[in-house]
Order: sequence, then C-alpha cells, then structure tokens
Amino acid sequence: MGRLNADRSALGDEQVGLVVEVFRMLADTTRVRVLWALTGGELSVNELADSVGKPAPSVSQHLAKLRMARLVRTRRDGTTVYYSLENEHVEQLVTDAVYNAEHAGQGVPPHHRSDVPLRTIGAARQVGKQ
Repeated sequence: MGRLNADRSALGDEQVGLVVEVFRMLADTTRVRVLWALTGGELSVNELADSVGKPAPSVSQHLAKLRMARLVRTRRDGTTVYYSLENEHVEQLVTDAVYNAEHAGQGVPPHHRSDVPLRTIGAARQVGKQ
C-alpha cells in the first residue's frame, strides 16, 4: 500500500477511498460507542457489550468490521480476546468527533469546562512523562 499523504497536496484515489472507509465505519452508533469505550483502554468483547448495552455477538460483528478497517487490534490472553484502538490517530479521531458533537448542545461543552480534563493524545503523553 502506498504511503499516505501527510501534507496538504491533492489526495490520491486510493487514499480518499481509505478515508471514506474510515468515515463509513464511524457512521454507526454501536461502532462509535465501541470506539469511544476503547479510548479508555483495551476491553474484551463481553466488557464492550456491557459498556455499549448490546449483545456480545452483535458487538463481535462490529469489531470484525472495525478490525478489517484497521481501527482496532486484538490481543489474546488465554481464551479471552482483548480489543484496543489501532493507534493514537484513531483515538484522536474518535475523541475529536465526540468533542465536536458536544459543541452542538447548549452551553459550554463538557470538554471545555475546567473540571473535565481534555482528552488529547498530546495531553496523554505529557501525563505519562510526569
């Protein structure tokens, strides 16, 4: 697969197709809830099912799609499979989408209040260095 374009030049057809697939994966409420749950760290299918309020088989189907789209990865521990976000870009994408949606409501979005820590990749790295 070709290297993705990090600058602002025109996007190639292959790259645009990959971006559209990512947005297609985000166009489902269960998948968004699963991805948001995973911003807190890795979880098993059953933990994710409890978190999003859906049956485990349904969550498994969504996870398979997210895995094929390279948005989540797996780790096996005995008979349990744990899921996590593929990388920090997925985490930032999901976090930014949630924070952007908070701006549609009335008043100050929760992520702008001083009593709520802002979840950003840079902030997480800074906390880890302390």
